[in-house]
Amino acid sequence: MKAIRYHEFGSTEVLRQEEVERPVPGAGQVLVKVTATSFNPVDDHIRLGVLAEMIPTPLPITPGLDVAGTVAELGVGVTGLQIGDPIIAMFPLDEHGGAAEYAVVAADLVTSAPRTITLTDAAALPLTGLAARQAAVELAGIKAGQTVLVNGAGGAVGSIVVQLAVEAGAKVTAVDGPQHANRLNGYGVEKVVGPLVLDAGPAAVGGPFDVVVNHVRLAPEDLAKLTPYVADGGIVVSSAGPVPADEARSVRTAGVWVGPDASHLADLVSRVDNGVLKLHIADRRPLEELPAVHQDASNGKLLGKTVIVVA
Repeated sequence: MKAIRYHEFGSTEVLRQEEVERPVPGAGQVLVKVTATSFNPVDDHIRLGVLAEMIPTPLPITPGLDVAGTVAELGVGVTGLQIGDPIIAMFPLDEHGGAAEYAVVAADLVTSAPRTITLTDAAALPLTGLAARQAAVELAGIKAGQTVLVNGAGGAVGSIVVQLAVEAGAKVTAVDGPQHANRLNGYGVEKVVGPLVLDAGPAAVGGPFDVVVNHVRLAPEDLAKLTPYVADGGIVVSSAGPVPADEARSVRTAGVWVGPDASHLADLVSRVDNGVLKLHIADRRPLEELPAVHQDASNGKLLGKTVIVVA
């Protein structure tokens, strides 16, 4: 079968298409005929080796933390799934495998794919959806009537955070460039403001807020400037570096560290099928272009959430 792999950490040049043996599912696993995977920024960091100590992963690595496809074979002991079932899943951060014609994944990480979008586009949901749900639901606990500032609202994760917050009944201020304004307004936000000028202070954007969710990579000194944007007793959740708390004002902080969870993913699938969660996909590219996708990401030229079409 075809797969994109790398045998050493490094630049995008380490990525190569290879012919490898089709994997065999073990006990409690399923073999998936892959329809699509997607690129996530963490893929770039893992390939470079900067996360090698934090996320030990044996080489060679077949990248792709998301997988969408159909069940091709069941391992011993797997129940509740049948050959041909359309599924999606997120691999653990130390596994991967979506950038191949077939992939093996633990059956307890698998969720039925959404019915209302294509299986190809469903590959955009697992990691970004789980990261957004962890930020908005598990960590921030966004509730009706709260004021929420989402920094990086136009990105793949931020877009889903915005929609989860709006669905919860919060009043959302979305922060991103004007090119995202129409789409963000369509999600039901209270307002869209341009890139955040942190030194201007919270009043400049209608704050302080009950909740601030940050998905923009900032220098440590700029991350610290987010804390004043939170009202007393509020919380900052960040996926892009730690934000200092303010104990005097009971301002808490939390970091997003995404992991697979089939029940949470099923909840997101339900929201997609009910029409309350929309996925924004910037591009769809074939498997052989995955090295070029990594290169575009490294150069800051990736248009946005990119799905990698395998079959």
